[in-house]
Parts: sequence; structure tokens; C-alpha cells
Amino acid sequence: MSPMLTHVARNVPAASAWAARAFARSLSCSSQLQAAAVQPKSKKTLAKNGVRNIVVVEGVRIPFLQSGTSYADLMPHDLARAALHVPRDVVDYIVYGTVIQEVKTSNVAREAALGAGFSDKTPAHTVTMACISSNQAMTTGVGMIAAGQCDVVVAGGVELMSDVPIRHSRKMRKTMLTLSRAKTLGQKLSLVAKIRPDYFAPELPAVAEFSTSETMGHSADRLAAAFAVSRLEQDEYAHRSHTLAKKAQDGGLLLDVVPFKVPG
Repeated sequence: MSPMLTHVARNVPAASAWAARAFARSLSCSSQLQAAAVQPKSKKTLAKNGVRNIVVVEGVRIPFLQSGTSYADLMPHDLARAALHVPRDVVDYIVYGTVIQEVKTSNVAREAALGAGFSDKTPAHTVTMACISSNQAMTTGVGMIAAGQCDVVVAGGVELMSDVPIRHSRKMRKTMLTLSRAKTLGQKLSLVAKIRPDYFAPELPAVAEFSTSETMGHSADRLAAAFAVSRLEQDEYAHRSHTLAKKAQDGGLLLDVVPFKVPG
């Protein structure tokens, strides 16, 4: 999955709806989305006395591609930083969601921010909550704004399935760590002699949840049964969603994809 990001901003105190819309406009990066961002459809979107009005200003992403294709030689933070086309001086915090973490860049939000040219004084952290990790990043940003800690938060998510981390077996890892602490040649040779062929069997990342061995499909089936949602209703909803997305694209309302040039 390619990265997606959302600017979440708190409205500054304003005496008029025009001032609030002007604030949203100043943070927008694409003129095509400005019209949608600055024209509330109802008064429900306007600020209320004593209540912080937290709004999503804009969302952008780079193209989604099949794993093992054009993004195969990149790392997750390479994809994530490509979508960080936002005014750096107004951002208070950056939070990203991811599922399968690259060990070298476990805090991918931080690495993406630095790679995109943000100051090292701009805090950033990464959250993981299965397939809703990026949604959790957004709600985390909303919570920080609601608590008064920040005014503008960039929230997003990234996933790179072309290069998922594959580990040695636990036996091999334990041997290698012990080997690194061995002092003498004899100790090292003794440890090497204990290595057996099955030590070289790799551990692949599982799609199942660790504590229950349940996959997302299992969870979805249980959820649908609990709320009595039939397969027909699910298909009709999915069809409606894709139809509306196509209509929005054709109408020029869904221009959220930014170009990304793959090195080389």
C-alpha cells in the first residue's frame, strides 16, 4: 500500500465563517480540493462556542501499486515522505500508521518526516493497529488537537509489501547473538558446531493475529454475524462506494493522487 496522509487542523477562533474557511485554504496544497474544503454544506461544520472544531483539510497519496513491481527497491519511508507535500512551518506533529514494520525504520513517521525535509524539532511517532492503523493515526491526531497540544497534525499511513522483514529462526538468532559475545576462538567454534540445518528455516511474517491466530477475514465474518449484515448488503454497499468514487473521479472531485518518480 502506498502512503496516505491527512492534514488535521483545529480552527482558530474566528468571528465569521469566512475567516475559518480562509484558515483551511491557507493549509491546502491542491487547488482542486480547495473548493471542497472551503465550502461547508451546512452549519454543522462550523465552530461552536466552547467546542474545538477539528477538520480534515486535505488528503493526498501516491499511486497504489502491486507488490514486487516499481516500488520493489524502495523502503516504506521513501513512499511515506513522497506524500508529505505540506507547509512544514505550520505542522506541529506527524503521526503515521503501519502494519508490518521495517526494523531499520520502526518509527517510519519520523524517518519520513526527516526525509521530506521537516525539522528534527517536529515530533513524529508511528502507531500500529492492524488494518486500521492509519485511521488510528488520524484519531490520535484529532485527540492531540482536542487536548490543546497541537493546532495542525499530519496523519497518514504507509505499507510496503515488496520487502517485508523475514527473520532467521529463533534458534539461529539466539546462536548468532551468543556468538557475538563469544570471547575466544574456541567458544566461537563451539557455537558454530551446534548449528543444525533446521536453524536456517526462515520465519515469515504472518497475516494472523498473534494471540488468537485469527485473520482479518475471520474477524470480518464475526462482525458481520454480530450485526446481522448479509453478504448481499455488503456487496451492495461496496458497489455503491466504487460507483460514487468513479463519479467523483470523473467529475474532477477526487484528484488526491500526487505523482511519484521512482529513482532510476
